[in-house]
Amino acid sequence: MPGTDRPTDPTAARDAWLPRSRRSPQLARRLLRELLDTVPGGHDFLEVGELLTSELVGNAVLHSGMPGRLIRVSFDVDETRLRIEVHDASVHPPVPRQPAATDGCGRGLLLVEALSLKWGHSHRPEGIGKVVWCECGPHPIGAAT
Repeated sequence: MPGTDRPTDPTAARDAWLPRSRRSPQLARRLLRELLDTVPGGHDFLEVGELLTSELVGNAVLHSGMPGRLIRVSFDVDETRLRIEVHDASVHPPVPRQPAATDGCGRGLLLVEALSLKWGHSHRPEGIGKVVWCECGPHPIGAAT
């Protein structure tokens, strides 16, 4: 059938600029799903990848503090790992915190730490702001393979 062929290249990447909006985590998850649909074995990254994408993009929306600025999300995947990068205009580094049991938020970076093979942040090489990134494997950490 026309249009059903998938690329045979085992690596793929995609990036997009998103508005600083509460809808951006949803838009980023859709981009990730579309990318993973084109990669053999891509569905193995979906569950953790969507959660990590939501956390990183959500943090950029909440904490970048720059009205009118865009957020860039970038995905790179091969058979061994998915890399997620979120670029925003804030220069303040992300800091995991220990929220109280009754706090309604503040656990996002703890989830990123727990579910990622590695994560970090750096200044944006293209200009003002920072990049927060993480990498995850094809199966959740601790899951049977």
